[in-house]
Amino acid sequence: MRKLACLILIMLAVLLVGCVTINVYFPEAAAQKAADQFIGNVLGQPGHAPAPAAQDNKPGSDNPGQPPSAMLLDLLVPAAYAADTPNIRIQTSATEAIRARMHARFQGALGALLDSGAAGFTHDGMVAMRDAAKVPLSQRAQANVTLADENRDRSALYREVANANNHPEWESQIRATFARVWIEKARPGWYYQNAAGAWQKK
Repeated sequence: MRKLACLILIMLAVLLVGCVTINVYFPEAAAQKAADQFIGNVLGQPGHAPAPAAQDNKPGSDNPGQPPSAMLLDLLVPAAYAADTPNIRIQTSATEAIRARMHARFQGALGALLDSGAAGFTHDGMVAMRDAAKVPLSQRAQANVTLADENRDRSALYREVANANNHPEWESQIRATFARVWIEKARPGWYYQNAAGAWQKK
């Protein structure tokens, strides 16, 4: 009986070590797709609807032929199985609220700042004032508030997406992925920073 208990403990330890390896993987392609969908929706680009919520994958229920060790792994560390699926969960109540605020800004004050060339996308996934002289003096304080609000929402978005996928350590990778997609989807005439921080016109 003691040998059986020891064998089970050894098997559990091996499975848990395997979990650590699975959790390190960052699904770059899935993150790119999620960022593309989210940003396309924020910018109001055709063909972009809010991303569907990620579905739970339960190995035992959908896969009756799955080995017991895999079912045990799912019971012990559910996030390990989720990390191996090619999806990034992007739709939560928090991200939907952020998306709505961002969309409103792009339709209003932020869109105007980008259209005029006063502001642009930074290389780290934020927005910044590029040329304050393009904003009338009486409107500069409000323009700075708009940029600060947008950056606050962007930071919250990257953190929320990482947390929603049970990987807070992915936040910097999520931010980098979104930064690339913001620039890719920038409208003609908008400014963005290259990797060296220099402003360029799309």
